Amino acid sequence: MAQVELIMPKMGESIIEATILNWVKQVGDTVEVDETVLEIATDKVDSEVPAPVAGTIKEIRFEPDTTVAVGEVIALIETEAGAEVEASPSVAPPEDAAPEPEPTAAAPAATPSPAPAAAPAQEPAEATEKQENGRFYSPLVRTIAEKEGIGQAELDQIPGTGNGGRVNKQDIQAYLKRRDNRFITGPGKAAPTAGTSATTLPPRPPVAPAGSLASGSSDEIIEMDRMRKLIADHMVDSKRTSPHVTSFIEVDVTDIVNWRERVKKNFQQQHGEKITYTPIFIEAVAKAIKDFPLVNVSVDGTKIIKKANINIGMAAALPSGNLIVPVIRNADQLNLMGLTKRVNDLASRARQNKLKPEEIKDGTFTVTNVGTFGNVMGTPIINQPQVAILAVGAIRKKPAVVETEYGDLIAVRQMMYMSLSYDHRVVDGFLGGSFLRRIGDYLEAFDPQRSDV
Repeated sequence: MAQVELIMPKMGESIIEATILNWVKQVGDTVEVDETVLEIATDKVDSEVPAPVAGTIKEIRFEPDTTVAVGEVIALIETEAGAEVEASPSVAPPEDAAPEPEPTAAAPAATPSPAPAAAPAQEPAEATEKQENGRFYSPLVRTIAEKEGIGQAELDQIPGTGNGGRVNKQDIQAYLKRRDNRFITGPGKAAPTAGTSATTLPPRPPVAPAGSLASGSSDEIIEMDRMRKLIADHMVDSKRTSPHVTSFIEVDVTDIVNWRERVKKNFQQQHGEKITYTPIFIEAVAKAIKDFPLVNVSVDGTKIIKKANINIGMAAALPSGNLIVPVIRNADQLNLMGLTKRVNDLASRARQNKLKPEEIKDGTFTVTNVGTFGNVMGTPIINQPQVAILAVGAIRKKPAVVETEYGDLIAVRQMMYMSLSYDHRVVDGFLGGSFLRRIGDYLEAFDPQRSDV
């Protein structure tokens, strides 16, 4: 008999850890090659981890809801030594994950090792260290604490939401955000030296630990799910990072509405695709970005990184009510038909939770359609590390002044508000307002007779 290590697979270049959602197989269960052993989740996408070999689950090292670093051994599979083990020396990532890089010292290949005859029980491979107060701290949490100057006494005071009250990455990051908003001289932080002065602010009230807030007997307490916690952290981080400014314009999209009504039936019959407004909006955005490339940037300290590609993310609502932002790469290189197919495909697979990790990263600009919910306008929060996001509102019939060769007339037109939120560190009012106006100009210049689709 031999044992094969099942390791946490790498789910993409930027993914360094994943959370175990559920163990499909338990200790003692038999598995076949490529049969699902557990379900995992990252801040990008959920996926399944298959068995690299056929055998029996010998040991499970982490409980559900535990966040584990890529390359950690998460389970042991006992199998007959021989060709089966040799044929599957490492854990392959799920089909919808990015290709697994060659094993390194940090993520060793899963090679069979003989089981000791009478091995003593071991602590989980997370290499957590138990303190006198009974709390465990993973290497990842300890690394963050050391980097941020958090001493042991301060670390022990951080509320934990993990299994058994364990402090996970999200807990310590949330604590750091609260901590950075005030001046602290305590464990892990050096006090001002003699002869220097420090500006002090009244200390903020301590954040109440989970479960300590008073509630009425009829109140319902709803625990945030994993994705909602991530979204909450991202939104707060974006507002802390970027000084947001929002500009608005109103756009006459009558020609677009009339064109779509005229072609949508034949379009679907001919191409098998529904034509929506989203690809038309993205087409206009891509054109405007080429005119104003300094909107297609990110910020690194005092450096502005001008992006070579125009990768437009589109915010899509999930059945759970959460949002995800799949990315249309090189949107400026696609015609309206290509954009339509890409938009429909990404939106469909987003609703089915089948997006691949690489399909929701590397966006350089984001479009969100608040009109889907019947809203006429919105002030969206920037999707970091981007510097701008466009919101399009509901299209409504309104009386509007129309200029003709015979003079101004009042007519019923299809009107829509658009808003652009932008990072005022690098996008000023002139650039942001001009860019937004250019998008509106492209939409109002839409050719109602176009036939390139």
